[in-house]
Amino acid sequence: MPNKAKWRDSAELLVRFGVPISLLALSLLFVSTGWLRWALVVTLPLLLIAIWDFFQRKHTLRRNYPLLARIRWIMEDLRPFARAYVVEGDLEGRPFNHDERSLVYARAKGQLDSHPFGTELDVYSEEYEWLAHSIIPNEQAPTEWRVNVGSSQCSQPYSASLLNISAMSFGSLSANAIMALNKGAAVGGFYHDTGEGGLSRYHRSHGGDLVWEIGSGYFGCRNSDGSFNPEKFAETASDPQVKMVEIKLSQGAKPGHGGVLPGPKVTREIAEARGVPIGRDVVSPAAHSTFSTPIGLLEWAVQLRQMSGGKPVGIKLCVGKPHEVFALCKAMIETGIRLDYIVVDGAEGGTGAAPVEFSNRVGMPLREGLILVRNALVGTGLKDEIKIAAAGKVHSGAGLAMNFGLGADWCNAGRAFMFALGCVQSMQCHTDRCPTGITTQDATRQRGLVVPTKAERVARFQRHTLHALREMVVAMGLDNPWQIEPCHISERQNSARSDTIDNIYGFIEDGQLVSDPESTQYARDWTAAQAHSFGETVCRQ
Repeated sequence: MPNKAKWRDSAELLVRFGVPISLLALSLLFVSTGWLRWALVVTLPLLLIAIWDFFQRKHTLRRNYPLLARIRWIMEDLRPFARAYVVEGDLEGRPFNHDERSLVYARAKGQLDSHPFGTELDVYSEEYEWLAHSIIPNEQAPTEWRVNVGSSQCSQPYSASLLNISAMSFGSLSANAIMALNKGAAVGGFYHDTGEGGLSRYHRSHGGDLVWEIGSGYFGCRNSDGSFNPEKFAETASDPQVKMVEIKLSQGAKPGHGGVLPGPKVTREIAEARGVPIGRDVVSPAAHSTFSTPIGLLEWAVQLRQMSGGKPVGIKLCVGKPHEVFALCKAMIETGIRLDYIVVDGAEGGTGAAPVEFSNRVGMPLREGLILVRNALVGTGLKDEIKIAAAGKVHSGAGLAMNFGLGADWCNAGRAFMFALGCVQSMQCHTDRCPTGITTQDATRQRGLVVPTKAERVARFQRHTLHALREMVVAMGLDNPWQIEPCHISERQNSARSDTIDNIYGFIEDGQLVSDPESTQYARDWTAAQAHSFGETVCRQ
């Protein structure tokens, strides 16, 4: 045993210091003999790195395993690519698997998007869900649909496409990415949501329709102290390119969480778009300062609608506490004020970086959130005027169809359009080292993203995905996607049982929340909701 221990210790020392000692020996050999002196170009820098590692005090592994420990960091950098291209199966990747990414790539490039030899899904497992097709497909269905967004209180309603670009800010995305998205939106006739980072010069570059998102930082319409500036808002909102205004209450990746953009990242262009000083930290608070109650939110929405010239004003949220959604509905009933639309963001959504705890444990998934908002509006008789958009991992015609069946009037996508731009899911979005030039401000990386070429891919992906949606509608024997009902969607409970969505989730009838809330699954939340506060009026037992 002692001999084994000695051999183990010797092997350990060899592993730890064998590489730098060998480099030292080789370097001395090359210097003394003059033989292969050019090899010093390789050995000497590596030796200096090993010496630095040995004496530095920051990293234990590098101090104990000079040079060799750096392989760990190299493998960490290569890990996303090795996993995606070598290790993962077609259905294993997260957040988007290989098959999902390949579908977007194929449609963006105009390549064949069919799949041979049947589905790879286990149709007897809980991963399988399906749409009910008809024996008599409706080949006479229209080739295109649009949705009219705007309540009776809106004087400039907007005709929206059924698939649009979800909120992604300039700063989170590069200038070239923003320009490519906007040009693609202009070519394809759909809208481009600015994200909460302000309306930059790049959003205006190609004339694509814009939805201006206003977050708690009021970027692009703020005073120096971070408060809302009505005059700046009115000036930008009157731009004909701005078609709708969206109040961001929360987002899927980090609902209820503000953000900080460090000063070094606040370049001249970002400062210009956001209306903030160059080089200073920019804080996006968790909550808005313009309102604190449901009625206050509605009154501010009215002001925004008036200042924009009557354009549709809506909200975006990831659903958290159900009673807060009902409180907003009660406020609309009490005041008579109507929002024009609500964008439901699912907890599975998110194009930017977020704290892991928030990404993994905060927020309602899209399906549950969409059903709740649908039930809230239908149950209060408000759905006829207020449209619903769904955002959260939307990337296919089937995904669109299922969201329509749950209550959506149109859908927004973020990461799918990033894939259309060429994103390879390297998971480097927050490091400024995005290899495809999409989520970086590094000019040398951005140059790889050629705007005209990528804009064509963006438009092509959107067009082919809507074509896939139409094929779904045709196969189901319907006239339009709004005829898709929960009873047309089935999912498995286990290997021996499946059921339609309406038998799994509760879908309430028109006006039922007002006339008979006790008959619904929302009785406690409805009672807890109040128009004058987002707080709860009763203690939940």
